[in-house]
Amino acid sequence: MKKQTIIVTGAGSGIGKGIAKYFLDRGDNVVINSFTETALQNTFDEFGAGDNLAMFAGDVSNKKTGEELVKIALENFGSVDVLINNAGIFESKPFLEVEESYLDKFLSTNLKGTYFTTQSVIPQMLKQQDGVVINIGTPLVNHGLGGWPASAPIASKGAIHALTIQLAAEFGKQNIRVNTVAPGVIRTPMHGDKADLSAGLHLVNRVGEIDDIAEMVYTVAKSNFITGSIINVDGGKGAGHNLN
Repeated sequence: MKKQTIIVTGAGSGIGKGIAKYFLDRGDNVVINSFTETALQNTFDEFGAGDNLAMFAGDVSNKKTGEELVKIALENFGSVDVLINNAGIFESKPFLEVEESYLDKFLSTNLKGTYFTTQSVIPQMLKQQDGVVINIGTPLVNHGLGGWPASAPIASKGAIHALTIQLAAEFGKQNIRVNTVAPGVIRTPMHGDKADLSAGLHLVNRVGEIDDIAEMVYTVAKSNFITGSIINVDGGKGAGHNLN
């Protein structure tokens, strides 16, 4: 399998960090990004700061961050083969309590971050006539939870699902594939030691591990014939849940 250059946003911790390591361990070049410079530097050092790793700290909702990531990828590795739009935020707040500024922060980080970072990589992928964009979504776009109000982040993720399908249509003839991987509850630092409390949300009655997501992202990245797909990697969460 040929060595590729992978850009991973939100790679300072959690799923993004795990995805970056998965590609790195398999010999690819990786450019990691995080909004938090300290976390990103720690990850960079933990990964060994080798010749096939580069980093850039910046807010993905700012178009210049995506442009800088592309610049770094080209200067260091000569191509941009895969973009993984992992950077995102998720919180719970009742619909009637959501103010404009609260909604805007999800639209900025989740939707605009995905939109404009993708916009930054597409010109290079068009030159290459090859490329893969993988967005991180959620099965909650199609599976509502009445007891956990999260209309703002879910609306932003729903827009990402729609964007995935449209971009797959617009750039498919140029051999650019666009997909979304939608995780269930994954054991990450975000959930602390409470992740297992959400086991019943999944038909398999357990939460996922970071490598469950990284493995699928890697598979999609290496495929030449998957595009326009929303792929749930969620232990059946999108299909139903257990009544515990």
